[in-house]
Amino acid sequence: MKKHGLDILQERGFVKQCTDFDGLRSYMDSNPITFYVGVDPTGASLHVGHMVPFFAMAHLQRSGHNPVAVIGAGTGMIGDPSGKTEMRKMLTLEQIEEHAVIIKDQLSKVVDFSEGNGLMVNNYDWLGKLKYIDFLRDIGSHFSVNRMLSFESYRQRMEKGLSFIEFNYQLLQSYDYLKLYQDYGCRLQMGGDDQWGNIVAGMELIRRIEGAEVYGLTFHLVTRSDGKKMGKTEQGAVFLSPELFTPYDFFQYWRNVADADVIRFMKLFTFMPLEEIAEYEQLTGGELNRAKERLAYEQTSIIHGKDEADQAREAALAAFQAGVQSRDSIPSVAVERSDLEAGINVVELFAMTKLCSSRGDARRLVTQGGARVFDTVISDINAVVDMSLLQENELLLRAGKKRFFRVTVK
Repeated sequence: MKKHGLDILQERGFVKQCTDFDGLRSYMDSNPITFYVGVDPTGASLHVGHMVPFFAMAHLQRSGHNPVAVIGAGTGMIGDPSGKTEMRKMLTLEQIEEHAVIIKDQLSKVVDFSEGNGLMVNNYDWLGKLKYIDFLRDIGSHFSVNRMLSFESYRQRMEKGLSFIEFNYQLLQSYDYLKLYQDYGCRLQMGGDDQWGNIVAGMELIRRIEGAEVYGLTFHLVTRSDGKKMGKTEQGAVFLSPELFTPYDFFQYWRNVADADVIRFMKLFTFMPLEEIAEYEQLTGGELNRAKERLAYEQTSIIHGKDEADQAREAALAAFQAGVQSRDSIPSVAVERSDLEAGINVVELFAMTKLCSSRGDARRLVTQGGARVFDTVISDINAVVDMSLLQENELLLRAGKKRFFRVTVK
């Protein structure tokens, strides 16, 4: 018997809350449901923290339901205040449209948007045509300011200042849900739990205007076991774009997750069967590295493709083992031969790489004994690295046990 889509999401740890579990389950039992997730293209790439709702979308699609991904070029011009302590930087329509093209490609790595399987739409297509006075009269009249301010996302922002333009965001997102219901029969909106207020507002708008029963489903905002935000590193966000975060670094991010996170992330960020994940769940101690390597390989394959995942895995092995084919996939920087012949201060050298975000960060790494050139620990901030350490025309720098960077000689 085929497993219910909602059961899959619950068993894999996605679900935080639903507006009506029983009603949604009953509807999905008798009809394939059309559902949507939206994302605003406010950056040139998504990062891994954005992807939880889209993995959930893929699971529901595989269960026979109809996904609609909304690229929010229209709402992106406003900026969602939900979960934000400050107003977003305003972008031009041209910037947003450029980002949208990239994000469409990234989402297609997880959800099947080929013809007849899924739909991807841009809300600027309808929001950009709105007449403001008509919109306020037809849509704004259904919203209570007191009700809007009761939602946590608005209460938090009121303390630091909520701009009028942001105050309109909930109206626009609610209108998205209404438009998708009218045009595509969409009856479910999904998103992170910080979207609860916006989702409920959209449902109420549909109920008022169309008299229809629709649903909302939110997912846990994923944090690491140490309480830090998912997809963040000391060097910044773990972007899906290979230009912003290399496939090798992407692989290493997943390979180095905490023991307490690996099984949970397998369930959320891969399509591995739960029965197979349960086998990895039995591992303890050093054996958990096998689970981490599998997680890293699966995630890198999904986002960057099997070839890049193979190269990243090979590069990771090569960093530890002599004789394994190549370290070419490890990120690198080139220096002039004359500079290395003269000697480069170890702090300056590490600061050139993505192993450290600044000279101060490099200084701390060195003084704490975490800086290595190949297997040589360098703990003196005045030490100079020169040609004497060169092997096969490169230096292999290491920060701690698992983070590597190559310095090649021009």
